[in-house]
Amino acid sequence: MTDDRPHPDPVSARPGEPVGERAARRPRSTDPLELGFTPRKPVPWLAPFLLVSTGIRTLLAMLFGAYLDKRELQNSLEARIERQVGPDGGLWLDYVADLGDGFNATYSVAYLLAQPELEVDGHRLPRAQTLVMGGDQVYPSAAFEAYEDRCKGPYQAALPATPPERPTLFAVPGNHDWYDGLTAFLRLFVRSRDRHFGGWGTGQSRSYFAVELPGNWWLLGLDDQSGSYLDDPQLAYFDTVAGKLGPQHRVILAVPAPTWVKAVDHPTAYDSIDYFIRTIIAPTGAQVRLLISGDLHHYARYAGPDRQLITCGSGGAYLYPTHKLPERIQVPPKDTLARRASLSRPYDLKARYPDAARSRRYGWGILPRLPLRNPGFTTLLGTLHTLLMLAMAGVATNRAGTSEQRLFSVPLVLMLGVTLLGAAFFAKPPSAGGKRHARHWILGVTHGLAQVALGAAGTWLWLQLPFSDWPWPLPVVAAAVVYGPISGLVASQLVAAYLLIAGTFGVNLNELFAGQGIEDSKAFLRMRIDPDGSLTIYPVAVDRVARDWQVNPDQTPTASWLVPKTPLTPRLAEPPITLT
Repeated sequence: MTDDRPHPDPVSARPGEPVGERAARRPRSTDPLELGFTPRKPVPWLAPFLLVSTGIRTLLAMLFGAYLDKRELQNSLEARIERQVGPDGGLWLDYVADLGDGFNATYSVAYLLAQPELEVDGHRLPRAQTLVMGGDQVYPSAAFEAYEDRCKGPYQAALPATPPERPTLFAVPGNHDWYDGLTAFLRLFVRSRDRHFGGWGTGQSRSYFAVELPGNWWLLGLDDQSGSYLDDPQLAYFDTVAGKLGPQHRVILAVPAPTWVKAVDHPTAYDSIDYFIRTIIAPTGAQVRLLISGDLHHYARYAGPDRQLITCGSGGAYLYPTHKLPERIQVPPKDTLARRASLSRPYDLKARYPDAARSRRYGWGILPRLPLRNPGFTTLLGTLHTLLMLAMAGVATNRAGTSEQRLFSVPLVLMLGVTLLGAAFFAKPPSAGGKRHARHWILGVTHGLAQVALGAAGTWLWLQLPFSDWPWPLPVVAAAVVYGPISGLVASQLVAAYLLIAGTFGVNLNELFAGQGIEDSKAFLRMRIDPDGSLTIYPVAVDRVARDWQVNPDQTPTASWLVPKTPLTPRLAEPPITLT
C-alpha cells in the first residue's frame, strides 16, 4: 500500500488479475485501432503554422491568463493532504517532466518507469510506489487528443493495469498545460471517479498537492501559473499543511520551472518560490532540502549549503542544451526587486546531462536536421525567397510588366522589410519573454542582411537562366517549381548556420535545439526514502531511446503492451546523491 485512503475500484478484478483497474484488452499489433491511441511523431517546432499558433496561444495566455485562471475556483474542491508510505516503511518515488512529445522518447521513459525493477550501474531500483509528473505533460497544446496520444496513451501502454503495490500519480501543471486555462489538466489528473492513469491511480484533488512521506519528509507541488502570484486558496491550503510541519521535517518542493536558473536573465522569476518558502515553510522551522523542476529539457543539479536544485525535464520533449548553463548562480538573485527576499546564497553546478561537450556536438546537428525535421519551415523560406527574387528581378530588369504582372508582384521594399524584421524578431521571439539586448538586434539584423544577400545572389543566378525571358506567367511558375525548393533548402542552411553562431552568444539556443527535435538523452529521477529519513536520488539516463517496437509476448495484465526490439540501456547520469 502506498497511502492510507481506500481507492475506488469501479471494476471488479478477474481471478488472477491485480487489484485495481482491470486491464484493457491487450493489442495484437501496433495499429492505432489496437492501441487505442495514435503514436505521434515529435512536434515540428519550427513548422510555420505551429509557430503562429504557439505565438497566438502565448499572447492569449499573457493577455487573458488571469481571466482563464481557475485556481480560485478550486477552492470548492476537496483540500486533501495525502500520505504515501511503502510496505517496508520507506518509499520509492519517481519524478519525470516534459513528457508528452514524440512517441519513441515518451514511451521509452514510460516503459522504464513501468518495469518492476531496473538494474542501473549495479543498483537494483524497484518500480516506484509514487510517480510525480513535473509539468508540460503534453505538447504543443493542452488539447484532449494531444493528451490522449502523447501522454495518457503511452503511459497506459507502459503500465496497463494496477500492480499490487498500487502506485499513485501526482502532477504539477506546466505552461503548456495552462494553454487552455487548465481545463484538460483538471479533467485528467483531478477527478472524483475513474481515478486511473494507466496503472497509476491519480492522487490529487487540486492542481497543487501536499504529500506526507516517510522519515519526516514532505512533498509539496506548487502551481504558480508561469510565475504569477500564488492564489489565495492555494496559500490557504499550504498554510494548513504548514500547521503539520516542524523543525524535524524536510521538504521536497516540486515547481513548474527552474526559476533559480531563469533568474540569471530574469531576476524576478524566482520571486514567487522565494515568497512561498519564506512565508509558508520557513516559519515552521522545516527545511526545503530539494527543489525539483522540469521545463528545461535536460538534467542539471546545483548544490548549495543545505539545498539541492535539480532540473530534470527529460521525459520525452526535445533536448535542451546544457553547455550554456552558468557554473554558479545566486539564489535568490542579488538584483531581485523583492523587498523582503531571502538571504542570497551561491549554488554551484555539480552535474549535467548530457555533458557540455556532447551538448555542443548536438548543436551541429542543426545543419542536416533543420530541413528534415521542419519541411514546412523550409517551404516557408522557399516561398519568401521566391517572392524576394521576383521583386529584385523586376527592379533589376526595370520591367513595368502588364497589369496582371503588377497585380501578382510584391514591392521590393515590402519584401526587404519583411525579411529584415522577420529575422530581427526571430532572434528574440515575443513569446520568449525577457529583455531584448543589443546582441539580439545585432545578430538578428545581421541574419536578415545575410538572407537579403542570399536573395540578391539568387536573383543574379536566376537572371542568367532563360526562365526570365519566357512569356508571363511561365517565369512565375518556373520560379515556384525550380527556384522555390532550391532557395528554401539553401536558406534553411543559412538559418542553421545563423543558429549555430547565435547559440555561442546565448541567442536562439531554444530554436537551435527545438529545430532538431533530438529524441535521445532522456532522463528521470528515481528516489528512495528509507524509514530512517535518508533520501537517495538516482538520476537515470537513457543515451538512446528505442525507435522500433513490438508487441510484448508477456500477456500478464501489468506487462507493457510494447517492448523495444533493441533493449534500452539506462545508466546513471551521475552517482547517487544522498540527503540526510
